[in-house]
Amino acid sequence: MDTLRSHRRLGLYPPTTPVHTGFLDVGQGHSLYYEDCGRPDGVPVITLHGGPGGGAAPAMRRFFDPRRYRIIVFDQRGCGRSRPYSLLEHNTTAHLVNDIEQLRSHLGIHKWLVFGGSWGATLGLAYARACPDHVLGLVLRGVFACTRKELDWFYRDGANRLFPDAWARLTDRLTPAERERVIAAYYERLTSGASLDERREDALAWSSWESALISMSVAPHLVNPDPHRSDALARIEAHYFHHGGFLERDGILLEDTAHLADIPGVIVQGRYDMVTPPRTAWELSKSWPGVQLNFVADAGHAAGEPGTVDGLVRATDMFARRFA
Repeated sequence: MDTLRSHRRLGLYPPTTPVHTGFLDVGQGHSLYYEDCGRPDGVPVITLHGGPGGGAAPAMRRFFDPRRYRIIVFDQRGCGRSRPYSLLEHNTTAHLVNDIEQLRSHLGIHKWLVFGGSWGATLGLAYARACPDHVLGLVLRGVFACTRKELDWFYRDGANRLFPDAWARLTDRLTPAERERVIAAYYERLTSGASLDERREDALAWSSWESALISMSVAPHLVNPDPHRSDALARIEAHYFHHGGFLERDGILLEDTAHLADIPGVIVQGRYDMVTPPRTAWELSKSWPGVQLNFVADAGHAAGEPGTVDGLVRATDMFARRFA
């Protein structure tokens, strides 16, 4: 079996080479790192990583056939290889949507497929709402609309009932008053002016909670987040979640969906997703006539679980055929 067929059997295309990299100055002191790889005249796709603040991983480009796609990967403001690192100033959803548009214009792309999971799905929906004329289609995983209901599930009352041990590691370091307002408490701790060293344990505690619930196959006691990545992830997530995702109103991405009528889409949703439970994907699908909703029976939230990988690759293959 040749290398491509072997990787394809696992649902992942081999890493694409060469990868052209660059930085784009988007203003307000921010410079974005991006990668451009695959077929130069292929179907363009923009990949949106999670978090917010998670940064892009090389594996993100492996969901696309490099013989068919022009694959754009970038690190959102304040994280990954973008500069400055862990910066919260001028870092909102509106800024990120504008960054995507600047990158599209910079690369000379008219329309592209938008691919994102978790927060990347939130950002993809926000981008499609703001710039529908530049969206060929949407491939979303682990749909998250950054609603109060979803945030309460994960940081107040819901997931803690299923993972009491991991929840204790997140909240035991807080005062009794802080435990009543976990997002606000961590936001204050992580943005109060404390130094990188002083906020390190808070950042790790925040990141460890998410990591403990992300996959069905990783035991919580094995979770060991990287301290450097955790600082941006924890600070930027707390910054966004404390401010309701910087969206105009709660629930707007699920309620203002008329523009999606002309945009085809595929949702790949883990049935046992504890981070972004399936109800949000279900609610979105009810007001999006052109979407295929695929529940993965044996998957949680992580993009790398076998059933989820297979669903995502099937979706990108379908769109490659459609838009070639």
